[in-house]
Amino acid sequence: MQDFDVVIIGGGPIGIACGLEAKKQGLTYVIIEKGPIVNSLFNYPINMQFFSSSEKLEIDDIPFISKEAKPKRNEALEYYRRIVTSNQLNIHLFEKVLDVEQKAASFNIKTDKDTYKAKYVIVATGFYDLPNKIHVPGEDLPKVSHYYKDPHFYASQKLAVVGASNSAIDAALECWRKGAEVTLIIRGPEVGQRVKYWVRPDIVNRIEEGSIKAYYKATVKEITESEIIVNTPQGEVTLANDFVLALTGYMPNFDFLEKLGIQLSEDGKRLPTYDPETMETNVPGLFLAGVICGGMETHKWFIENSRIHAPIIMKAIKQKMALEDKAS
Repeated sequence: MQDFDVVIIGGGPIGIACGLEAKKQGLTYVIIEKGPIVNSLFNYPINMQFFSSSEKLEIDDIPFISKEAKPKRNEALEYYRRIVTSNQLNIHLFEKVLDVEQKAASFNIKTDKDTYKAKYVIVATGFYDLPNKIHVPGEDLPKVSHYYKDPHFYASQKLAVVGASNSAIDAALECWRKGAEVTLIIRGPEVGQRVKYWVRPDIVNRIEEGSIKAYYKATVKEITESEIIVNTPQGEVTLANDFVLALTGYMPNFDFLEKLGIQLSEDGKRLPTYDPETMETNVPGLFLAGVICGGMETHKWFIENSRIHAPIIMKAIKQKMALEDKAS
């Protein structure tokens, strides 16, 4: 069993920031990531452009230089990958955490490859792994996906895009420009107000000119091999359909948090319990970092406003270690 001061679960930008801060503070640490470096960003759409400008995505004051003010996915991958390799961070990739068990004043962490012991654990796992399902018949058909990658795949196909946020609108526009026949199914009365300000007028104009069909205040009733059935204010509509992108958002792994003993709010937000001054949860020695702090409010935390979690957590850990040394 490998022994560390800190085990960081999640190798995204905030997990990497925690690793940098741990190294700076002279702590022994390991970052455990179930996929490649910044796995969630790797699985973003190929052409995705961030809402934030590059300086707001920087961690540990390491400059992020991009061609445009708002960088694209490939530039972010290069930036975070170079940080990991140049700083020789101790990161274990393609390794999934299976269990975290608190034993006395430490934690035992079991993965699908190894076991670890740590005095402190930081959970920085984000929320991109579990999609919000729409729970309708046919959702499990091969033609349905909750993730979007490349518009070329949908060229010359009848594509239904479910959702009204950035991911859905980006997919709708990109696929339409590659020759897909796109229909948007939007639960609310309009395109989401949080859609990137330079993208929203584009989709509104495409809808108004009839290039992209949109159904508002609409929900999916059923998906079949060749059709999608939609409930609209005007009644039920059956559309010929080849593929469905159900881009209705994602959620943290609440089962994992509860298994760790972290208390969640009992309202629909399911906010995890933690001290904002230290980021320590109700489980002593267990900390949260990054977007996972927002529960179902996945729009509240981003890289730019959660990168401060790393120094906050390491300061708290150093203080706890000093108190323990003094007591012993």
